[in-house]
Amino acid sequence: MFRTLASVTLGPRAASWVQTMGSHQLQVPPPEALRKPLAVPKRLLLGPGPSNLTPRVLAASGLRMIGHMQKEALQIMDEIKQGIQYVFQTRNPLTLAVSGSGHCAMETALFNILEPGDSFLVGANGIWGQRAAEIAERIGARVYLMIKEPGGHYTLQEVEEGLAQHKPVLLFLTHGESSTGVIQPLDGYGELCHRLNLDGHLLLDENPGPEAGPNAQMLPWYQCLFLVDSVASLGGVPIYMDQQEIDILYSGSQKVLNSPPGISLISFSDKAKHKIYSRKTKPVSFYTDIMCLAKLWGCEGETRMVHHTTPVISLYCLRESLALISEQGLENSWRKHRETTMYLHDRLQELGLQLFVKEPALRLPTITSVTVPAGYNWRDITNYVLDHFNIEISGGLGPSEGKVLRIGLLGCNATKENVDRLAEALREALKHCPKNKL
Repeated sequence: MFRTLASVTLGPRAASWVQTMGSHQLQVPPPEALRKPLAVPKRLLLGPGPSNLTPRVLAASGLRMIGHMQKEALQIMDEIKQGIQYVFQTRNPLTLAVSGSGHCAMETALFNILEPGDSFLVGANGIWGQRAAEIAERIGARVYLMIKEPGGHYTLQEVEEGLAQHKPVLLFLTHGESSTGVIQPLDGYGELCHRLNLDGHLLLDENPGPEAGPNAQMLPWYQCLFLVDSVASLGGVPIYMDQQEIDILYSGSQKVLNSPPGISLISFSDKAKHKIYSRKTKPVSFYTDIMCLAKLWGCEGETRMVHHTTPVISLYCLRESLALISEQGLENSWRKHRETTMYLHDRLQELGLQLFVKEPALRLPTITSVTVPAGYNWRDITNYVLDHFNIEISGGLGPSEGKVLRIGLLGCNATKENVDRLAEALREALKHCPKNKL
């Protein structure tokens, strides 16, 4: 009787739905945990990221939702592009934000540049080079690792030896290796990758005078693209994408920019764009296909492609983060991070702690690595600081795991007041954490 009535009043499709409801029962009850209000502790985030949000970014996260393809959203995207061009110091038209964390930006770079069989030279002096190598192996690239112990960096000579031996289409270096606290110099590496002239050689002097003679020294050439990870360094360390001849540069939102994680910044030079647009195969990922993303972000003219639903609220936050650093000025931000981190180093050494990176010029101004003091378990120290002072710091990651403590002074958190709070917390931790005298 009921089924007949449902068929008459609801129609056949709705009647079928009612039948299905009647033949199944819910077996999973509503979670008890979700009946409670959401509670988030108040903490000072002095680890390697994410960092605390600025009040302005936090306010942006509470703004009302709008459609991701409406003109107001597209205007915000255009402003974000301009902000990325500023912090990257580039005029590349192919500049945009990726809907995913720094890992997603790394995959976007590698998925679009590399094809199966391509030669890929990777500086692996920490976890991020290792991750880049693993992603490239999954693509089918021929991966060649330049392996360094944690704390090491790459000289121009070492990179040139790798370029000469492996003839890669792409070189990967991490500007700020957050797992070890090392800064990688960048001047000259892009120029080295791009060394080229019509006959396959470049003179030491591109315009040698008659005095150079017929035997003027010739240099080998490398038609290689230069990819740089700046997730842990952007905003805290000088970087000049165009002037340093970086072809692909990416970064994240959650460190110096003090924005929520889950969105990242990326830019491609004209050389990199040519490599992408002349591929023989499609990129392995549709989601990160830069030819589609370029149309979504208006990098290919006025017409926009509906590719995926962008994280609108995250775009608000990123826009405000870029506005804040633009108002502050890059040079002021770089100086603040350098000076505050030097103050941190002094306070740490007063406590008898040793900096993991021995050469001062190679210490990353945003993330400091500290050798775990002899006899202590690093987890005891980080747990004590968190439990008693509500300050988050971190242990090592990847090749530095168990060897270091990592302290981040990122964006608005890079203040001497925060350094003093942390120094006091570490002093108490060293007093009260168990120490193995053996």
